[in-house]
Amino acid sequence: MIRIPALARRLLPFLLIAVLLAAAAGCAKSETPDNGQTVPEGDVTLVIGAYSVVKDAFGDLLPAFKKQWLEKTGQRVTFQESYEASGTQARAIAGGFEADVAVLAMEGDLDKIEDAGFITHDWRNRDAGGMITRSIVVMGTRPGNPLNIKDWTDLTREGIKVLYPNPKTSGGAQWDINAIYGAGLKLSERETGEKSPDYAKEFLRSVHANVESLDKSGRASMAAFEYGVGDVIVTYENELIARIQKGVDYDIVVPKDTILIENPAAVVDKNVDRHGTREVAEAFIAYLQSPEAQRIFAEHGFRPVDEAVAEETKDKFATPEGLFDITYLGGWQEVRELLYAKKGVWYQVLADI
Repeated sequence: MIRIPALARRLLPFLLIAVLLAAAAGCAKSETPDNGQTVPEGDVTLVIGAYSVVKDAFGDLLPAFKKQWLEKTGQRVTFQESYEASGTQARAIAGGFEADVAVLAMEGDLDKIEDAGFITHDWRNRDAGGMITRSIVVMGTRPGNPLNIKDWTDLTREGIKVLYPNPKTSGGAQWDINAIYGAGLKLSERETGEKSPDYAKEFLRSVHANVESLDKSGRASMAAFEYGVGDVIVTYENELIARIQKGVDYDIVVPKDTILIENPAAVVDKNVDRHGTREVAEAFIAYLQSPEAQRIFAEHGFRPVDEAVAEETKDKFATPEGLFDITYLGGWQEVRELLYAKKGVWYQVLADI
């Protein structure tokens, strides 16, 4: 019988642990992706904080990215997903929800996260200015368009019941309000040769007087409309295309004057550095702008930001005669002050209804 000295017996458990750790280290793989960055060992979890409208598209995009990332790096990605109204999501991330990636309805919502110190890089310094999708604001009607809705002015008619979400919580709602207010500016410009903010304000007021309800998000507004509330819904073009593709019967009315919607995404620096997920988060943002992802977005009704894919899919989308972007209204900073400040146009309209 072999006798083991007492000191050796006391050290034996620690020696076994050291051997096991060394073996595990020898088995672990640390691969390098094509860009030369080192990928962390083991699986990784990426937390996505997104606005509600992209949920269906992400149902296709996330598995496609997981497959691509595994093939390139050998690392498996698990997603934790949160979908909310854009404004609600932005406030949650700025308040401490540890999303690695923010995908929101408008740049103003990313600004809230940036102002809170969670985004520290220049997220606009990417292709397409940091945007991943585009759309336009349109109107959806009941099958056959029974009330003969043709343009924004029809939403001011007596008895027409209109739906759009609440701009306090929904980025989509702000795009809706911007579109209607901008259409008022366009109308005044045609009639007088100059943009009239007073005319645009009254035009917005006359439409809002017919609003049936203000839901929390674009998705909630869509659900209410499909439940039977209202005659016309003001929403993203991609939302209606996606619902039609799922068999829901809508007519899409593209107004003469409407706004180009641009939707951004960004890595949330403070959170990815805490979680050690920067490489995969940045790769995911890059993937969302890739031709593969842009084609998937287009299948879900979004207008691509990739120029080649936009050219491929151009026949799928109408081009409004008076299409304008946020710069027509002075840019987001001016819009936030003009329309959505405490004494802004939107709150004046609410007070007067």
